[in-house]
Amino acid sequence: MEFLGTTQVASYCGTKKSCLFPDPAPTSTTKDSYQSYYLPGYRHLSSWRPSLLHKVISVPPSSDEPYNPTGRPPTILPTLRSALHARYSTRDWHRANMVQLKGSETSRYWAGRLNTDSVRLMQDKDQLIYQMQEDSRRNLGERISNIDFWRSELVYELECLLRETQALETAKKRLECAADEMQGPLKTALECLYYREKRKGIDLVHDDVEKNLIKEVDVFKDCQEILAKLAQRINHQLGINRDAQHALEQDLSDKNSAHFIDEKCFNLRNTSDSINFYHGVEKVDGTVSVPVTWAKFSEDNIRCSQHARANSVKLREDTEVGLESTSEEMWNQFVSTNLAFNNRIAEVANAKNKLQAQLAKVLQEIFQTEDTIMLLERSIMAKEYPLKVAQTRLETRTKRPNTELCRDEPQYQLVTEVYTIDDTLQTLKKRLQEARDTLQMLLANKSKLEHDISVKANSFFIDKKCMDMRKTFPSTPRLIGYT
Repeated sequence: MEFLGTTQVASYCGTKKSCLFPDPAPTSTTKDSYQSYYLPGYRHLSSWRPSLLHKVISVPPSSDEPYNPTGRPPTILPTLRSALHARYSTRDWHRANMVQLKGSETSRYWAGRLNTDSVRLMQDKDQLIYQMQEDSRRNLGERISNIDFWRSELVYELECLLRETQALETAKKRLECAADEMQGPLKTALECLYYREKRKGIDLVHDDVEKNLIKEVDVFKDCQEILAKLAQRINHQLGINRDAQHALEQDLSDKNSAHFIDEKCFNLRNTSDSINFYHGVEKVDGTVSVPVTWAKFSEDNIRCSQHARANSVKLREDTEVGLESTSEEMWNQFVSTNLAFNNRIAEVANAKNKLQAQLAKVLQEIFQTEDTIMLLERSIMAKEYPLKVAQTRLETRTKRPNTELCRDEPQYQLVTEVYTIDDTLQTLKKRLQEARDTLQMLLANKSKLEHDISVKANSFFIDKKCMDMRKTFPSTPRLIGYT
């Protein structure tokens, strides 16, 4: 036994007492070398019996006087028990033997009765189990017959639904082909509108051609929208058909699995190799239907499929009518637009011819005006030398000295000559400016005529190019989706 906070070999714990030898007397070396003390809560053993309580010896507070180790009780270590107490008496032993004998007799009696009852019980239960097994086998056979009936109904309805779905997909392909065929004429009409936007000036007119082209584009887009709505309805109906098909296939797959499982259960015997224990399976009820709801489930799936097939037939009829009406409307609008193009091309050609004739006359007048301007410029240049002579004479005469600066008749004549020549030059220059303005007007008119002619030529070229683009148009079979 170890003491709390100290070791048993420490000198202050005292020497160990043995049951065989007395405690040796403490030596003065231990007493002098180290003064022992008690730890707080220290317990020492006053007896070897474990049932006795041990008192806690409190250590008095330290004082100046040296502590006397002989004042504490000696340390005593626990020892083993020296004797064992008996647990039972002889009377208890005889009583136990009598009880064992009586229990054995009772067990044999009840075992005999149990064996007899067990044999009879086994015979009754064997007969009951055999009869119940035969009833289960008969019920499984009837169930297999019911599954076979509904399987045949589901297979027939599934085949009809698949044929109708295939026909509906064919109608959808026709719609797609018709929509693809519309792309060409629609693109041509839009390109014609874009090309006609390249017309210049006054030729950017909202004429019958543009009206018919816009109407043609609207007709194509309306037809495409009609076909797109029909295709959307077909897609929705195909989704319904696929749902009905999935329900039929799932139901058929479930019935095939159930048929296989029930047939396997029907063929199971007590001697089969695949039987085994599945404890607690009878307590698990995983059923989700009864015979009435089971039959109604398949019947509802078949009715849903029949309803989907009826809607598919009606949708295919609407698709046929829509394709024929849209193809006829597009063809009529195409013919009307071409007629407007031909009329407009003729009008532009006539206007262009008139402008060209007028341009020829303007060019002739421009040539004559240019000759007049050249003559006026020569006349003005011819008047400049006399003016220089007159002004030079006047300037030279200003250098006469003193009284010789006389306003005589030559002076009056020279002044009059300068004014007359200057007035003549101003009149000629004014007429020259008028001639130049007239020439500029003629040139502007010429430029405008040339511009108008180029505009008409451009419009004529654009409309001819549009007509070249519109030479081909899809045939009626293509417009209704037949390739």
